[in-house]
Amino acid sequence: MAFRKNILAREIALVIAAISAPLAFGAEDQVEEIVVWGSTSDRVFSNPSPTSILTQEDFASINIATTEDVVKFEPSVVIRRRFIGDSNGVIGMRGSNMFQTSRSMVFADGVPLHYLLQSRWNGAPRWTMVSASEIAQVKVLYGPFSAEYGGNAMGGVIEIETAIPQESEFHFDTSFYSQNFDDYGFDDTVNGYKTFMSYGNKTGDTSYYFSFNRLDNQAQPQTFRFGGRSNSTTAIPVTGSLVENDDRSRPQNWFMDTGVVDTQTNNYKFKLGHDFGNWSTLLNIAYEDRNSVNDSANTYLRDIAGNPVYRGDVIDNGQQFSVPASRFAASELERRSLSTGLRLRGQITDTIEIEANINRFSVLRDENRSSRAHQDDPLYTLDGQVRDFGDTGWDTAEVKVYFDDLGVPGLGLVTGIRHEAYELNMDIYNSSNYIAGTKDTFTSRSGGETKIFAAFAQLNWQITDQWDAAFGLRREKFESSNGYFDDDDASTPAFELTQVTSRNSSETSPKFSVGYLPNNDWSFRYSIAKAYRFPIVEELFSQFEAYNSISVSNPILAPEDGLHHNLMAERAIENGYIRVNYFTETIKNAIESQSTILDGGTSLRTFIPVDELKTSGVEFIANAQDMFLPNLDIRFNTVYTDSEVVKNAPNPSIEGNVYPRMPKWRSNLLATYHLSSAWDIGANMQYASDSFGRIDNTDNEDNVYGSQDAYTRIGLKSTYRLNEGMSLGLGIDNLTDEVAFVAHPWPGRTFYANFSYDF
Repeated sequence: MAFRKNILAREIALVIAAISAPLAFGAEDQVEEIVVWGSTSDRVFSNPSPTSILTQEDFASINIATTEDVVKFEPSVVIRRRFIGDSNGVIGMRGSNMFQTSRSMVFADGVPLHYLLQSRWNGAPRWTMVSASEIAQVKVLYGPFSAEYGGNAMGGVIEIETAIPQESEFHFDTSFYSQNFDDYGFDDTVNGYKTFMSYGNKTGDTSYYFSFNRLDNQAQPQTFRFGGRSNSTTAIPVTGSLVENDDRSRPQNWFMDTGVVDTQTNNYKFKLGHDFGNWSTLLNIAYEDRNSVNDSANTYLRDIAGNPVYRGDVIDNGQQFSVPASRFAASELERRSLSTGLRLRGQITDTIEIEANINRFSVLRDENRSSRAHQDDPLYTLDGQVRDFGDTGWDTAEVKVYFDDLGVPGLGLVTGIRHEAYELNMDIYNSSNYIAGTKDTFTSRSGGETKIFAAFAQLNWQITDQWDAAFGLRREKFESSNGYFDDDDASTPAFELTQVTSRNSSETSPKFSVGYLPNNDWSFRYSIAKAYRFPIVEELFSQFEAYNSISVSNPILAPEDGLHHNLMAERAIENGYIRVNYFTETIKNAIESQSTILDGGTSLRTFIPVDELKTSGVEFIANAQDMFLPNLDIRFNTVYTDSEVVKNAPNPSIEGNVYPRMPKWRSNLLATYHLSSAWDIGANMQYASDSFGRIDNTDNEDNVYGSQDAYTRIGLKSTYRLNEGMSLGLGIDNLTDEVAFVAHPWPGRTFYANFSYDF
């Protein structure tokens, strides 16, 4: 695939195909009657996956800046968004931690947002391809219990839907953010804002929608550094380092932070839909233009003359350590992405329905330019490094057919096929002028392609009024090809590459679920599923050397092999429900990104499978309107999770350890009180116990950079709706200004001011 070639021609062809086909649409959130694309379908009941649904009413007590905010309070969901506008808003669900991003799937109007090209912090879903202001409804499905989803749903699936405009409507909203952050040697206030505007209309059977979202925000420092070992005999005396423990309780001399991060993201959206008889389509085009600058690193060190120190071997209060100049590097990320999706749905007969989705996601530009030193360093030059993603992106296509009548009362079938193709190419260059982005010589090159073809079928059977069952099967064929990484011979003029042999494998995943409804108050369901999560391009082929990190590829990785169970009991209460889920999952060949720090501070990483992990958990969920008091809406959940390494023959010392980034306890609360039809006040809370960040469980220090802290974050929000479609809102997140780390620091106390207008 050459994603940068012929993109315009392809997109024009897709638009023409969409307009000339029977067509429908999804769009805006501020409409009197919210209509969601596909919501009118009435199929045989049976949902094998535990499911949670959020509507706009549930958003009332959330300070929403970006799309992640909408779902971060859901049961067993964790999103590590380090600041508003963070591109690394990674997601974890149930037994999959926040760095196992390829075990969770996110869709918006049927278009994939999950980024199955890279992992860990680089594998965050592309949340900004859909604006928070356009969301109408969210459905969260837990686990891979439906045959409609592959092994990337081991954690679960998030389906975001926007609303279809039914008349001419304009929406505008703007928000201002401000936080003060004080820790280590940084103490300052950072600010930001968001502006969103959209216009939608429906003329006859045709809907159209345009929107623009701009997010401009400053963030607290994301990284703090301590000095490496030094035996130099010429170390210079300095002052200013902070002597604090690291995450493994070792005293260190902390000498800098990376300063404020300035991020701007522009999102442009166009949607076009049309209803034609029993057929409808939705064309969805989203363009993201993102820029992030980090060029204000702070040194805490001063020499005897009071000058800032940015490099060298130093000694402070009798402790000698090294200060690498590259730690102060300035960097700028420039990223442009284009996503195009087309959905088609139609009735073939009264009992047979077809749905198709195709999507192309293209990285038009993804370039990170960085210096070798701080711009105020006396030895600073324009020498630097450029990291560039070339032909990178994916294509997906899927067709599903629903049969609501198979000749047996209550028996239905969904069957279909899906094809996914991914390509990632990453080049790193030495640059004589990093600001201009000159690319002089290669430092590293790696990349490759993966493909998955799947066929699936699932029978849904409403056996009686009390019993239902689902039987599913998914067959997947995986192929990796065109893999390569550099193996340069310095004595030759060419930059040599090592080609990786293509591989393929096939797996079959059976699914089963049975539900029992003894009466109108109680319901029970047991679900079991096998799932195979195939390795992604980065895990197979990523190999590079950058200033402070080295990655080693592992092209022989086998798929992760999961066995998942869920037992649900639910009690209906007035205007809501109480639900308990007990879940277990056993993952064999769990692909883990493992790293170590070399002398001098360089991080060495590779992807190594852990033989077997086991996770068990219990979720308690209570959602209801008018709970305890009239006009008081509550969404509360708490989960206990026990996740451990059961078996690991290559390194048995980690057997019995707690799996990284998996707190024992998590809780969330959304409480909204409706003072009147025009005025809401709300509170929210997020709690997590502490956890380990390392699989060897040696990081046992709390409240330091690199740790995985317990935290309790409390938020408040109030919205007042004026006449003429205007509303005003005020909010606070992290009310107590708690300082906590999830490796990087969570934001400090953050204030929100919002204004919106609809007509």
